[in-house]
Amino acid sequence: MRRATTWAMAAGLLLTLAGPGRSEAAVITVRYAEGVTHGFLTIRSQAGELLAEGDLLQVVRPEGVDSRLVFHFRDGSLHDETVVFSQHRVFSMLSYRLVQRGPTFPEELEVRVEREGGRYEVRSRRHDAGEKTARGDMTLPPDVYNGMQITLLKNLAKDAGETVQILAFTPTPTLIPLELTPIAGETAQAEGRSVPVTHYVMKAKLGVIKGALAALIGKKPADYHCWIATGSVPAFVSVEGPLYVGGPIWRIETASLRRH
Repeated sequence: MRRATTWAMAAGLLLTLAGPGRSEAAVITVRYAEGVTHGFLTIRSQAGELLAEGDLLQVVRPEGVDSRLVFHFRDGSLHDETVVFSQHRVFSMLSYRLVQRGPTFPEELEVRVEREGGRYEVRSRRHDAGEKTARGDMTLPPDVYNGMQITLLKNLAKDAGETVQILAFTPTPTLIPLELTPIAGETAQAEGRSVPVTHYVMKAKLGVIKGALAALIGKKPADYHCWIATGSVPAFVSVEGPLYVGGPIWRIETASLRRH
């Protein structure tokens, strides 16, 4: 059976096939501070089938921005991801939580990570096996950004890319370099109005040998494609990618609200 690992946005997703983390931090400068947000989102298959409905719930507290992404799937499955981060000149992830459970996911997962004290706890359970638990301490580099990829893309300088790091859970946390690269300027339609967008690719940086091995055994992580509206103020449009390693490519996008 396929083994699941988280990559959060997203989410999240890379196994121990990645190379070692970088020694130099690439922290992202705050160009647009985050504020109170309630976004309405959907997950659809490549064929357009509605799979899940969700909410992005974001509030600003004295200790940092509390951002929670929740998806409820039609089959009863749950993806619940919360990241707390500060935005004093640069973005810094303070804590991270993730819950994935239900028939959509081949492995149920509960993740807790705290920057203060470097504590982590990961519980995973495959549907045909017992539970595994990993807990301990680790020092988090300043450029670890689980659950913050969309925020980072909105704050990159025009036509600029960057490489940051995320934690993969196998179940022990593993640092993975992640490239954020703009590849094209495109347009999107908003009620018949054309809006300029930038198409980004998010790619895990695997070592040459481990990358070849990942491709050989069918576990090479898929690239993620994200579209951000540009202009005076950036805005999320959509993202395409799996929610777990080896999973199907799904499209997450904003939902239109209309009065009855």
